[in-house]
Amino acid sequence: MDKETESNINELQLLEQNLQNFAMQRQNFQAQVLEIDNALKELDKAEAPYFKIVGNIMVASDKESLKKDLESKKDILELRMKSVKKQEDALNEKMKSLQEKVMKELQGK
Repeated sequence: MDKETESNINELQLLEQNLQNFAMQRQNFQAQVLEIDNALKELDKAEAPYFKIVGNIMVASDKESLKKDLESKKDILELRMKSVKKQEDALNEKMKSLQEKVMKELQGK
């Protein structure tokens, strides 16, 4: 196996690791969005007083500001998920191309 093929295989392994990292990030973001959705549902059901955890303490807050804060966090997470998805897609395309190249190199020998 020549050095270029070996280098391409190593790059494929690195791309696979990066892809796994992106998948874990996306799953983490999805879990956080689900948690926020559940918090928003509970907030709609809950009666006053409302509290927000800040650091190690709970602070009284109004329902609308809590709702606004949760929806803002959800929007940010959804944007991050889209960004990670785009990176995953680009990485998949690069991997596919590199895999084809390596297969041709290996079959040619």
